[in-house]
Amino acid sequence: MVKTPEKKVSIPENVNVDIDARTVIITGPAGENKLFIKNAVIGIKKESNSVILFSKGDFTKREKRLINTNAAHIRNMIQGSLKHYEYKLKICSGHFPMNVSIDKGNVIVKNFLGEKVARKAKILDGSQAVIKGDEIMITSANKEIAGQTAANIEQCTRITDKDRRVFQDGIYIIHKGGKSVI
Repeated sequence: MVKTPEKKVSIPENVNVDIDARTVIITGPAGENKLFIKNAVIGIKKESNSVILFSKGDFTKREKRLINTNAAHIRNMIQGSLKHYEYKLKICSGHFPMNVSIDKGNVIVKNFLGEKVARKAKILDGSQAVIKGDEIMITSANKEIAGQTAANIEQCTRITDKDRRVFQDGIYIIHKGGKSVI
């Protein structure tokens, strides 16, 4: 008889966790996060001050990976509900002066490498973007949304047909959450 392992994720005092069928809703002082657990072989329950993930069927390496992945998502959601995730991007323009602005949920980049048409990057719902000088600050309670918004902005100024060692113009991620990229 094989014992089905469990993964416990502790819940801090000022965070509220609700489990509705297969959806985990985490509410804290910085915001709310939701996670829908798609795989039916993963069970989830709440006991006092922890969330427990376990395997419903036969325990294999696949179930272990799914349990650990969902536990990591829940830990990130708890951390984001306590304090917002922050991403910093640096605006670098060496050849042409770039104009960067925010309009209707998009970051608009004008005059990138002298182009006549403005480039746009979508700011996902649940994240906020602020431009201060030559830096863009992205904040969100959800790590995935903050990271995807920062990636959208970085990808909108991607250069494909020029030597990147010479043409270093663009917008680049320089700081992710608690660690610096450069």
